[in-house]
Amino acid sequence: MKKTKTIYWIITILFAGFMIFTALPDIILSPEAKKFINDLGYPDYFIRFLGVAKVLGSLAILVPGKWRIKEWAYAGLIFDLVAAFYSVVAVYGLRPDQAFIILPFLIGLLSYLYYHKIYTSEQ
Repeated sequence: MKKTKTIYWIITILFAGFMIFTALPDIILSPEAKKFINDLGYPDYFIRFLGVAKVLGSLAILVPGKWRIKEWAYAGLIFDLVAAFYSVVAVYGLRPDQAFIILPFLIGLLSYLYYHKIYTSEQ
């Protein structure tokens, strides 16, 4: 069980770190984030909302306990990644440089799977 928890925490910290790192430009409304989101057709007020939601979701998966909140947080973070990928493909078409999204998506799924291994063994 110790090995499972260690793997879980390493993967979860990587996933949460990625999501927080991508949220910070949204929260401070950096020109690059603003241009990117506007080019996808979303309004300015949506930028900060996404950033704050990603930070809150990331913090929720890092806080021990609160299993129900973690479920919602994982769902929201994965939905964010899927929606971002879909939006980029809808606007720019499918391109090889978009393959980077697979890595955080897989890390998020691994984190979620290990979370469930730990949760079910503690029940």
